[in-house]
Amino acid sequence: MRDNQLGEFLCARRAALQPQDVAMPSHGLRRVTGLRREEVAVLAGVSADYYTRLEQGRERHPSPQILNALSRALRLDGDARAHLYRLAGAAPSEQFDHVTDRVSPTLRQLLDGYPGAPAFVINRTLDILATNALADALYSPFAPVDNLARMTFLDPAARQFHTRWSWTAEATVANLRHAAGFDSESARLRELVHTLTDQSADFARLWNTHAVRGKTQDAKHFLHPEVGPLSLTYQALDVRDAPGQQLVVYQAEPAGPSAQALNLLGSLHATWKQTRPDPRQARLR
Repeated sequence: MRDNQLGEFLCARRAALQPQDVAMPSHGLRRVTGLRREEVAVLAGVSADYYTRLEQGRERHPSPQILNALSRALRLDGDARAHLYRLAGAAPSEQFDHVTDRVSPTLRQLLDGYPGAPAFVINRTLDILATNALADALYSPFAPVDNLARMTFLDPAARQFHTRWSWTAEATVANLRHAAGFDSESARLRELVHTLTDQSADFARLWNTHAVRGKTQDAKHFLHPEVGPLSLTYQALDVRDAPGQQLVVYQAEPAGPSAQALNLLGSLHATWKQTRPDPRQARLR
């Protein structure tokens, strides 16, 4: 990741808007993708020179009033607006000293309290820190089960497993951009982005869009080689005593086909577990 993240974000979000999106007339040949700098400046009520300095990195600390105006001009949603504030250093700072990848014993116990639902813990860079038995069964097509972004872009199983792979890929990259707003200097994030950019053209293209999104509650659609299609909703819950960690729990519609498939998947893997090593034990060492 380069140093001018605020300017790159503004430039990418400007490129994603067309004049008709913001009710502006468009005349003549347009030499840029999306809005011109001058058009964003007009919409935000700032000078074109000031906005240009923001994109070029010559101005890095706009006031909250200007950030509000830019958010409206660029039609940013809640996640993207919060990301803009963090990039500008205007959001309340977090104490990153307390961020940890250690999953507490009580949280591990809670994971196992969802025997009928795949549940796992991730950090902001989408590393999988802990899983319950049904999550192990769900993600069994992947090797290893270590990071949702790496699995999505670099594991051959992903494109068949995720029946809406393109949507999953976009959401995954937007989640990582969201993480970058919290701690852009994270060594782990830099390493992950470098690896994915180097090995996946799809990731590199999506990363450069600067789309930002936190975890949502959209349905997930999987095709598991052992039990077939699965349609699951999920909840992503922040872990209060471990900033940066989230507990993710998948759920199927009660008594529906996906619930039956999950029950079958759990039974199959409970039987096979007697002769196969538990992947969670390796992560505990």
